Amino acid sequence: MSAINIHSISDQDLVQQYITGHEPSLEELIRRHKTKIYTSIYLLVKDSYLAEDIFQDTFIKVINTLKAAKYNEEGKFLPWVIRIAHNLVIDHFRKEKRKPLVTTVEGFDIFEVIKFYDESTEDKIIREQSHKDLRELIHHLPSDQKEVLIMRHFGELSFKEISDITGVSINTALGRMRYALNNLRKMMLTRELSLKNI
Repeated sequence: MSAINIHSISDQDLVQQYITGHEPSLEELIRRHKTKIYTSIYLLVKDSYLAEDIFQDTFIKVINTLKAAKYNEEGKFLPWVIRIAHNLVIDHFRKEKRKPLVTTVEGFDIFEVIKFYDESTEDKIIREQSHKDLRELIHHLPSDQKEVLIMRHFGELSFKEISDITGVSINTALGRMRYALNNLRKMMLTRELSLKNI
């Protein structure tokens, strides 16, 4: 397989190629998903060094599972890796005897991690301001709503997967997402009204 078409094939095909010994396929999978995986870990642990350690441990586990031919999450590579990462985070906090906090630390912009290409200076300024505003609003959500929002948005997890990870029913996960979105809308509306009154 040439380097020209490796970027256009599916995750599942890359997994199969890696299992048959094509190392660059794993590099492409990591390149494709590292931002979402790292961000989902960081938002739970709030420590960049610890997040990097858990990110590496996650991919050691991924490699071992693939090499042992135990991977069967067909077509769902990213949610599968996010679940592994989340379990490693939970294991870490169990050892530390404390719960993960799904809050962003002051000054950390979750959107700065994501790379944006092919945009004008004006678009970039508008996007950065919009993301700054959104980040501030997300920061004010209750932690259970924030957790579901992050898993759904960054991890692309289904509500069934979020339910399994968080230990709540699917209806509860759906409810938390609905409340999170409603709260964000209310906060946005309040902010717009206050700006109009200036």
